[in-house]
Amino acid sequence: MVDKLKFSLAVALVVAGVAGFYVLGEQPLVLKVLSVMAGLAAGGAVAWFTEPGQRFAVFVRDAITETQKVVWPTRKETVQMTGIVFAFVVVMAIFLWLTDKSLEWAVYDLILGWKR
Repeated sequence: MVDKLKFSLAVALVVAGVAGFYVLGEQPLVLKVLSVMAGLAAGGAVAWFTEPGQRFAVFVRDAITETQKVVWPTRKETVQMTGIVFAFVVVMAIFLWLTDKSLEWAVYDLILGWKR
């Protein structure tokens, strides 16, 4: 029950920050953006102390740990794979263009007899 109240307060703080953006309509943009950022920071700080907030923090830590375990491709591998993808796209574009023109010729010239 306490977590729900804290979470509701966090949402209210975020909404207050966004509302501040509109209330400060005539003020400089920097002040309006700071209002939103302050609402997000305050809401995040309150949400941090809830049970779901703590579980989210553990999830983020685990995700960072798993990301560090990934073997990222080298620059050479990335360039090679990008080249293969571009070549495949070009080949597919030519194939689809040829298929389209063949069907157009078959339907309009052979079947319907609409010579251009």
